[in-house]
Amino acid sequence: MVKTGTAATERTATAQAAEPAFWRVKTLGQMSAAEWEALCDGCGRCCLNKFEDADTGEIFWTSIACRLLDPQSCRCTDYRNRFDKVPDCIGLDVEKVASLAWLPPTCAYRLVHEGRDLYWWHPLVSGTPETVHEAGISVRGRTIAEDGLEPEDYEDFLVDWPGQG
Repeated sequence: MVKTGTAATERTATAQAAEPAFWRVKTLGQMSAAEWEALCDGCGRCCLNKFEDADTGEIFWTSIACRLLDPQSCRCTDYRNRFDKVPDCIGLDVEKVASLAWLPPTCAYRLVHEGRDLYWWHPLVSGTPETVHEAGISVRGRTIAEDGLEPEDYEDFLVDWPGQG
């Protein structure tokens, strides 16, 4: 009987555990594409319709989800083609993270930009994508689809989210 890879696998796991978490040592601009994507906690709040008061800049959140948001996973159902299918979808980048007032205060992109650590429920910390839902941070089970709604009806669906800034 021959064991293959056991010692190497253990060394790799030990080395990975000893390495500092990338979000603690890199700026948003230094992250690879894979690290950038992994930073999303999957809360789904970015994919909700919101209003901004033109005079005050105050953000008003709704429970109305983008038509591409899966209400169970809180992930985009067509992430690769989202800009073609939803023209007003806003892709996050370093500059937008610094300027978008509507990013939730719990958003990992915002936290890293501000030099803060991720919360215990973030999948990169907990090791599972379910903790963002278990902690009540995600929009799972609390949204309605935008299909069939008129924009003038949106104010009927204003909500306050936990950790809302």
